[in-house]
Amino acid sequence: MVTSGSLAKDQADINEVAKRTLDCLISNVPPELPGITFLSGGQSDILATAHLDAMNKIGGFSWKLSFSYGRALQAAALKAWKGKRENMFISQDALSHRASMNKLASLGEWDSGLEDQ
Repeated sequence: MVTSGSLAKDQADINEVAKRTLDCLISNVPPELPGITFLSGGQSDILATAHLDAMNKIGGFSWKLSFSYGRALQAAALKAWKGKRENMFISQDALSHRASMNKLASLGEWDSGLEDQ
């Protein structure tokens, strides 16, 4: 994704990242490619989800845009788990939630309000 550098004073908003990423992809990726999966690239789990969702809501491309967010998918689960056996189910719920949110984002159906449910 085309994001601002982590130390940049001015950070691009979600829609600008989505638009600039799509501009780059549309200019350089052949429409015959079936899909593109993104890494989270150091983004927070929710920000990576928001960027993916924004691109899918804009549309105008033939490929499937999806996620391969290893770190972003795992962050909430690892935080919930804390290495303790008794937190296993909470951790699994956190991983399931992130996967569900990114599934919705890959369809352009995610909304930040879903994060609080």
